Amino acid sequence: MAENDTSVFAEHAHTEPLTAESVLVYWSKTYNTKGKPDWSHIYPFYHPNIVFQDSIQRLEGIESFKAMCNRLTKRCRQLQMDICNIAQNSNIIMMDWIMTMSFRKSPSTPIYGCTRLTLHEDGRIIEQRDYYDLWGDIYNGIPGFRRLYRWFMRKFFG
Repeated sequence: MAENDTSVFAEHAHTEPLTAESVLVYWSKTYNTKGKPDWSHIYPFYHPNIVFQDSIQRLEGIESFKAMCNRLTKRCRQLQMDICNIAQNSNIIMMDWIMTMSFRKSPSTPIYGCTRLTLHEDGRIIEQRDYYDLWGDIYNGIPGFRRLYRWFMRKFFG
């Protein structure tokens, strides 16, 4: 199978339902340490009516999802994701990850999070929910902000 042959991925996306193992294989090809990610080979695994949500936004439809991925790619000098654990229960696949992002002039920043993928009855992803503490992970790399942010979170949220 050729590395850039997205038709093979598209064919598998419609004939084989995703599993924790296949998500690990395909998503691991998305990120690398030598530059920006390429999501094009996993788009066929998404249902046209995908609902994506994270702590910043909620998007509906594959075109909105692709546009969000492109915005993230443009903002980052480099982006890498390491999948630490992955599990599946029926039509739900959960994975926890470390995403290391390098923005314009800032140092690399690790973001710790997890993703819940909900599979449609046709085997494609109909919902993706990402969970992470963006500001907490970013502020951990800034000594003055780290202490202030952690104090604020403990004081007002327990």
